[in-house]
Amino acid sequence: MFDRLSAHGYEQVVHCHDTATGLRAIIAIHSTVLGPALGGTRFYPFATDDEALTDVLRLARAMSYKAAVAGLALGGGKAVIIGDPHHQRTDALIESYARFVDSLGGRYVTAEDVGTTQADMDLVATITPHVSGTSTGSGDPSPATALGVVAAMRAVARHRFGDPDLGGRHVCVSGVGKVGAAVVDHLVAAGAKITVADVYAPAIDAVVGRHPDVDVVDPGGAHAVACDIFSPCALGAVLRSGTIGEMQCDAVCGSANNQLATDADADRLRAAGITYAPDYVVNAGGLINIFEELDPDGYDPERAAARVDTIEGTTSRVLATATEHGITTAAAADHLAEVRIAQHSANHVIRRFDTPPTSTAPT
Repeated sequence: MFDRLSAHGYEQVVHCHDTATGLRAIIAIHSTVLGPALGGTRFYPFATDDEALTDVLRLARAMSYKAAVAGLALGGGKAVIIGDPHHQRTDALIESYARFVDSLGGRYVTAEDVGTTQADMDLVATITPHVSGTSTGSGDPSPATALGVVAAMRAVARHRFGDPDLGGRHVCVSGVGKVGAAVVDHLVAAGAKITVADVYAPAIDAVVGRHPDVDVVDPGGAHAVACDIFSPCALGAVLRSGTIGEMQCDAVCGSANNQLATDADADRLRAAGITYAPDYVVNAGGLINIFEELDPDGYDPERAAARVDTIEGTTSRVLATATEHGITTAAAADHLAEVRIAQHSANHVIRRFDTPPTSTAPT
């Protein structure tokens, strides 16, 4: 356990258990160097406890890097509740989980993620103030995440094709849940040609109902569709040795977390001539939107949208850094994040965050 934590500098991992409600959860805090560790709560039926731990550790670290690259005064954390939310979720279980979050004194701020809802966050807010994305705050982060994905696509199009215009570009969106479906809406409005895939038939039906001209493919073969941009917007690890060899796209730019199955897959993509926009750079829109809740003047959707739009410039910076130094885009993004965190690490001490931070990012 401690070898796994020390390998990437995790500060704290909390295992939460409540026999009365059946709660089994893990909260991972990767870093609080730049601020409290903000990250969503994933409610998912992991096959094993070790699988859950692996997922939460990877996600927490990605949140630290996401916040750092985006220039936010936040650290990185994540939580997983082990179980099937459709059958095991109860108000008592969510309240029990919220008490564990509250016990951390603001070091971890939770939010909505896969398997949890805004209503869950509203319930959490009755127990602890250390929650974001509630119905009285910035709300569902999915629309902002989708806006960020499209902003990143413009940077990718400029880098790869010499023009940020997505009109006429063929984009395959794999996973059309809340984020992916919104990405499709924006791309259709921009005049792009769209192919979609999802394991959940009602999600496909909803998209086709709004956009009857989209093409539909089997989700198992979405990565192999010949297109300009492949946009993975479901669960992670879709970019691996087996799938990369089958890909026929020029670039990858999507909202899914942990798209690379291993670090070596970034090198495989580069060798295949595929431009990869690192996932935590692309999908930072939801985090940026939630962060705007902390502004002393209150949440302003127009200000939040403008800040989400800066993802285009951040993505361009990452792609340019990779080209300049002859490294993968994943390495370039990690470097930018690590430099910012290191600049603030010297005087860092483990502490509580009982008083919420301001939305002004540290210099």
